[in-house]
Amino acid sequence: MRDVPFGEWSSSVLTLREEGYAFFDFLTAVDETDAETDPGFDVVCHLIDPSEPGTLRSVLLRTRATDGVPVPSLTALFAGAAWHERETHEMFGIDFDGFDDGSGRGMRPLLLPDGFEGTPLRKSFMLAARASKPWPGGKEPGEGHESARAPGRRRVQAPGVPGPDWGPREAPSAVSSPSPEPEPSPEPGPSPEPGPEPGELS
Repeated sequence: MRDVPFGEWSSSVLTLREEGYAFFDFLTAVDETDAETDPGFDVVCHLIDPSEPGTLRSVLLRTRATDGVPVPSLTALFAGAAWHERETHEMFGIDFDGFDDGSGRGMRPLLLPDGFEGTPLRKSFMLAARASKPWPGGKEPGEGHESARAPGRRRVQAPGVPGPDWGPREAPSAVSSPSPEPEPSPEPGPSPEPGPEPGELS
């Protein structure tokens, strides 16, 4: 991992390309907006040097981008970076300054359907499925197997899990009506006296 200053992002990639790292592998981001110091997004780029057969030297570049500040686009250096920057823009909401994929259509959705709202790889993105029903096949952080909470473990709010005040929910009734008491069953009456046997009537 090689950290570079934000202002030297594109120039560092250019320098590495001239040193032989001419294969662009991928570009993505990591949400670090909840970091205590210098919050933002870690933008990472992986480059490979394919010049020596049998060996692949690689380098992973990383820079910290402040939320809302456009990142210099790498499309002028690697045309294949266009799809990766479109995906990163779509999933994290990061803009790329100088983006150009040759189509003239600018930054546009790549994977999500039309009308989708939100940036699903941000930690602040709420997963509605976590609010409507328990997550299948797993325990929430802090829950044990036999009890609601494991002893001695602090309960943690996982990313994407809405708080109790998020979204419409059915309000529980303030007073629950008591269950009706069952009516007592009637006591059995006296058994009827047996009638005369046949042949005893005169």
